[in-house]
Amino acid sequence: MRFGIFYEHQLPRPWSRASESDLLRDALEQVALADRLGFDYVWEVEHHFLEEYSHSSAPEVFLAAASQRTDQIRLGHGIVNLLPTVNHPARVAERIATLDLISGGRVEFGTGESGSAAELGGFLVDRGHKRDMWRESLDAITRMFVETPFAGLDGNWLQMPPRNVVPKPRQRPHPPLWVACSRRETIHLAARNGIGALSFSFVEPEDAAKWVHEYYALLRSGQCVAAGFAVNPAVAVVLPMMLAADEAKAIDRGIDGAHFFGYSLAHYYGSSPHAPGVTNVMQEFERGRAQAGFARSIVSAERAPLAGRLLQEQTGSLRGAIGTPAQASELIARYEQAGVDQVILALQVGCNRHEHICESLTLFAEQVMPRFAEGRERREADKARRLAGAIEAALERREPPRTLASTYLIDELREVAGTRPPGPRRSPD
Repeated sequence: MRFGIFYEHQLPRPWSRASESDLLRDALEQVALADRLGFDYVWEVEHHFLEEYSHSSAPEVFLAAASQRTDQIRLGHGIVNLLPTVNHPARVAERIATLDLISGGRVEFGTGESGSAAELGGFLVDRGHKRDMWRESLDAITRMFVETPFAGLDGNWLQMPPRNVVPKPRQRPHPPLWVACSRRETIHLAARNGIGALSFSFVEPEDAAKWVHEYYALLRSGQCVAAGFAVNPAVAVVLPMMLAADEAKAIDRGIDGAHFFGYSLAHYYGSSPHAPGVTNVMQEFERGRAQAGFARSIVSAERAPLAGRLLQEQTGSLRGAIGTPAQASELIARYEQAGVDQVILALQVGCNRHEHICESLTLFAEQVMPRFAEGRERREADKARRLAGAIEAALERREPPRTLASTYLIDELREVAGTRPPGPRRSPD
């Protein structure tokens, strides 16, 4: 089991002039502390226009700053939006490679396509095309990492002539690939593409076990065709977390933040009306949390166990790893038993306080992490041996890197057959 921390850069109203700078400064201090404590990963989202829920619109800048304050922790994009209207694939490849170089090869390249109407509408993206856009961009970016020069593309969403995209990443052939997963369907997508699955759906350990089983079964089944030039077999889940020696204190410090996380997520990804710059999500949360399934009263030290979700009239009320270190250990042990490779902890949510986040990170590192560290490298090596054949086969099914001469020949053959896509024909020189 590996452990990460997760950032949306949540910033509920009211705001002051210094709110955003204070938020980013505190987050960088937390990442530096997590690095010293031995956490394995920090994951940073990319969202646009989702005020209060996420002020993390430039994760490449934040992770670059974090890279210079840390030595060991892996720097995870969770995720980069690969839609070409949001991020041109060449610019993504350049940024990922540069971060990988300045961090000494610590980048994890999580990818995704966005799902909120605010983001898709803001960039004028047709929801029905976003999966195809993601596929085409991911293929282009991984080729930009390994082709010298990139042999160009006349695609449906990207047209680009041959260019050598520089720099190249330190990790070869490229940083590990991940994809955001919120449903069983995308877990299967990850497995069929040989990509790590970043599950953001607060799945219970017992449900996670089914997803893990299906993921690895598909990866071994012969259906996996590597989307990149390396396979990253891994499943990660996200949990809210706040620890204290006393359970009631942990709940008091952390449950409102976890519930705001869940409420604001539903606000932007559901059908709630939102007027940009006007709607006060925190006020709406405070007025309607109980009706939305986030009543504070359902979580108490006397009556509620730790779980990914608690049920209040059949609606999810997040609890996660909010409690004592011993309770968190028992919950995480269930995820380990389910076969989950990484648990990612969300502490900077809602109005959670910086000092409480730092205290929780320290308690987790001192009292929870050691239980899961013994024998970890051996188990990971055993897993790599078991999957070696499936990984090799998945890579063999993937089209190899191209040369300009091979690309030119393919265009010639397509032209003869009448199947070449529209656009300028590439020249072999």
